[in-house]
Parts: sequence; structure tokens; C-alpha cells
Amino acid sequence: MHADDRLAAITTRIAHAAKLARRRASDVTLIAVSKTHGAEAIVPLLEAGQRHFGENRVQEAAAKWPALREQFPDVTLHLIGQLQSNKAADAVALADVIHAVDRPSLVGALGRAMDAQDRRLPCFVQVNIGEEPQKGGCAIDDLPALLAEARQADLPVAGLMCIPPIGVDAAPYFALLAKLAREEGLTGLSMGMSDDFETAVMIGATHVRIGSALFGARTQPEAAA
Repeated sequence: MHADDRLAAITTRIAHAAKLARRRASDVTLIAVSKTHGAEAIVPLLEAGQRHFGENRVQEAAAKWPALREQFPDVTLHLIGQLQSNKAADAVALADVIHAVDRPSLVGALGRAMDAQDRRLPCFVQVNIGEEPQKGGCAIDDLPALLAEARQADLPVAGLMCIPPIGVDAAPYFALLAKLAREEGLTGLSMGMSDDFETAVMIGATHVRIGSALFGARTQPEAAA
């Protein structure tokens, strides 16, 4: 299947899930997760009209996106991986949206970087929704305090982000994230990946992060940004 066919198929599935939930498909942003994929895989999606892309690592994004943006300047680049505080300035310079704000030290680093560069990037606060020790994200009980720190640092908080546990029904975790967002007065929900994005859309996702369904299997291991 060609890139434009894969993109059309995913877009159709998003639209169907949105219709079932009595939502507008236009309220859901499809982020093509291009981590580990080179320009030869990304350009066909760009040519097919896809404009939102997600990267896990600052170094990898910096190596390939400046050249791609010369050809496609209207791209929105989402940094979706765990971010080291010492990479905050690079992230603010390169990305347009940051999805994995998960601790006070990173909030502080991003706030200082945004002040220095006079750029305010929308940020999603990542919640460890399944309380898994191996995953990033702030603890559910710590969310109000972290959001308060983010707002104090003048980070534009767009919403919440999560990665539910693998191998179980994701719906309860998505529903919990949506509930937490409502309680905090937030509307953005970055949730749903290749295996569960339709469920996420039906529960209220505003951003879905889809990699393998668009690009195929990853070719490199993940690493911190």
C-alpha cells in the first residue's frame, strides 16, 4: 500500500470513530510518528498532505527536519518522547508542540528556554495513567501541583497526554485521562496510537500519535530525547 493510501485509510477510520462519538473529524489532529524513519519514508506522506509529525528524540529531529521544512515550511513538529532537561533549549528551538512534560525540573527548563527564545510552545503534561514504574509521566496524585508549576512558568498547557499499559483494554485509561483533564479545565487529549486510536477518538482524543500503521515497524530502538 502506498503512503497516500495508508494515510487515507487512517483518516477514514478517524472520521468514522469521530462520527460514532458525534464529534467532528476536524477536531482530531493526526500526528504521523516519524521517529526512526528517514526522509525517503516521510516525503511521500508530506506530498500526500500530512502536516503534523512526531519525533521522540531531539537529535534525530534536528538531523532531518530542517531540510524537510525547507521544502514543506508549513509542517508542525511535535516532540512526543521523554525529554531531558538539558535538551529543553534545543527542543524549544526545533519543535512546535511538546507532549511529554512530566516533572518540575523539565517545567523549569522549558520555561527558561521559552523566555530566552521568546517562543511559547503548547505543551501537554504526560500522566503515568497506568501507574507503571518503567514509564514516564507524572503520578496522577501529583498532576494538580505539576500543572500549577507549569502555569507559574508560563508554559501554554494544551492538555494531557498518556500511554496506557500494553496488552490491556486502553479505554478505561483514556476515560480516566479525559476525566482528569475535565477536572483541570483542559480540553486537549494526546492519546491513542496505531492499535487503539479509534477508541481514543471515541473517548475524546484531540491528538492521536500514529506510527506503525503509517510507516510500518520501527527500525531502531527508542531512546530519550
